[in-house]
Amino acid sequence: MNRSLRVLVVLPMYGGSLPIGRYCARALAGLGHCVEVFEAPEFHGAFSALKGLRVTSERLEHLEHAFLQVVAQAILAKADTFRPDLVLALAQAPLSRQALKRLRQMGIPSVMWFVEDFRLFTYWESYAAHYDAFAVIQKEPLLNKLEAAGQPNALYLPLAADPVFHAPLELSSVEKRIYGSEVSFLGAGYPNRRVAFKELVSYGLKIWGSDWEGEDVLQAYVQRGGERVSPEDAVKIFNATAVNLNLHSSVSARDLVSGGDFVNPRTFELAMCGAFQLVDERSLMGELFAPGELATFGSMQELHESLRHFLAHPEERAAYAERARKRALAEHTYQARMRTLLEFLESRLEGWPRPAGGESALDALPEEHREAAAKLLGELGLSPEAPFADLVWALRAKAGRLSPVETAILFLDEWRKQYGGGKG
Repeated sequence: MNRSLRVLVVLPMYGGSLPIGRYCARALAGLGHCVEVFEAPEFHGAFSALKGLRVTSERLEHLEHAFLQVVAQAILAKADTFRPDLVLALAQAPLSRQALKRLRQMGIPSVMWFVEDFRLFTYWESYAAHYDAFAVIQKEPLLNKLEAAGQPNALYLPLAADPVFHAPLELSSVEKRIYGSEVSFLGAGYPNRRVAFKELVSYGLKIWGSDWEGEDVLQAYVQRGGERVSPEDAVKIFNATAVNLNLHSSVSARDLVSGGDFVNPRTFELAMCGAFQLVDERSLMGELFAPGELATFGSMQELHESLRHFLAHPEERAAYAERARKRALAEHTYQARMRTLLEFLESRLEGWPRPAGGESALDALPEEHREAAAKLLGELGLSPEAPFADLVWALRAKAGRLSPVETAILFLDEWRKQYGGGKG
């Protein structure tokens, strides 16, 4: 990708893919693209309030559908104003089929990164063909199923971590006491975890996350009453824990170690933090990490044996963590994933991206402002060749007081709109 793009990132209203969307936006900006984020979480409170109306289920379903249509129209309004080269939607983003059809009519390609298990979350069947491309965290049979469903541009795109956010931390003694433990797990209370963790309470286990209600045995080990854990606190937990358990979810309470395919975001985030983890074996893990970079287990017996071993050998934990972090930094950043996604789209979407419209920011400015403007482009994460319109958009989104050169750029934009016929 040899030019700066305008990318509209559409977040879901809530859920596990919400922070991933923010990491994607930051990664795209770091690659020099002009990024606008549609903040769907701002609508979540009103959407949730509908359930408190005490109306029939049929009425509630109608109201929720109508509300989501309004949100989809808001996304279209944002797209019409921002005029992006691409709309990137994360799983559960509130984009209706009608809105996706309208984006195509506007000539704006859309892609979803479906960061969920296709077997458990099946709504992809109704939506995949309406996107111009569909990125997923699993391979076969999903890729063939997508092609059969009318989506020819399917891409396997595993998850990642953000090296700025997911990093080793120096924690205070108070933070170590609050967030630390010999063994911890962060995640939702899926059936396999509820059964498996009852065997592990003797290891000094702490459980963080939601959806653990109704577990009498585990209740004493669930932290903060089962509240959702912020991404910021998650990083503290990872850094403060001796052995981070990473057991992938399963809706089956019989197969505690499911042996599934996709690799969850926690695997990459723990690795990027330089934190030690015990993770269950996954069929796609061998493509992402080399032997000796992750400590794995394939059964509950192996998990018990590994816990006893690694709790007694901190030097081995540190060596595993260092190797995993090195791999994550080299290959598993969100910038690397976004670069892969854009290169895939460029190879699959004919004529995309279209040539940048308008003159560059530096060419548009008087000579005396160009040096300061070049520095400003770098500070805003824009490439030196960024169009003037992208610079203006980034400045209008910036908080705080404007510098003299920033004021001059916005004044020039307004003057062009009034007298020069420019679109700004």
